[in-house]
Amino acid sequence: MSDATPQGGTPDPAQPHLADTAQAEHITRFWDTARPSAGRTSHGGAVGERSENVVPPPAWAFGDNPELADELLALVLAGTKTATASLVVEYDESAEEMPRRGDLSILLDGAGDPRALIRTTEVETVPFDEVSAEHAWAEGEDDRTLESWREQHERYWRRTLAGTAHEFDPSMPVVCERFTVLYSE
Repeated sequence: MSDATPQGGTPDPAQPHLADTAQAEHITRFWDTARPSAGRTSHGGAVGERSENVVPPPAWAFGDNPELADELLALVLAGTKTATASLVVEYDESAEEMPRRGDLSILLDGAGDPRALIRTTEVETVPFDEVSAEHAWAEGEDDRTLESWREQHERYWRRTLAGTAHEFDPSMPVVCERFTVLYSE
């Protein structure tokens, strides 16, 4: 139970969770260190300063569990993983915007700690069954073949779509994103 949880055990939605506040502060400290690697400088929040230099970019982790997040992050940090993929319906169902070339993101590890700053270099949306072998290789997972990419991603998306209004279909549009690491810890 976090300190923001009332004694009854049910979190009060009006109260921020202290862990969330601590994580936000950790991400902001990471951004303060990493942002020069992205060509972003700050003047200490001076009046008229551009928010893109002060406010951290979106922070997220790969996968749907801490182990997968750590596994995929390790591939990024080793330079093996330079691409990722998401379903368009995942963006449709959330308030997140689809990635665009030039976007910055902070990658989190399985514990929610910021570990890398990346810049999106390329975005292409194609049906699942038209994802290229080149993209599968760039994702750096398993044996890096298109066959294993399809098998693993179909299994993953069937699992994550379960209980939603969507079912996996090989014609589902996939956002294929390439990125480069600008800074890592």
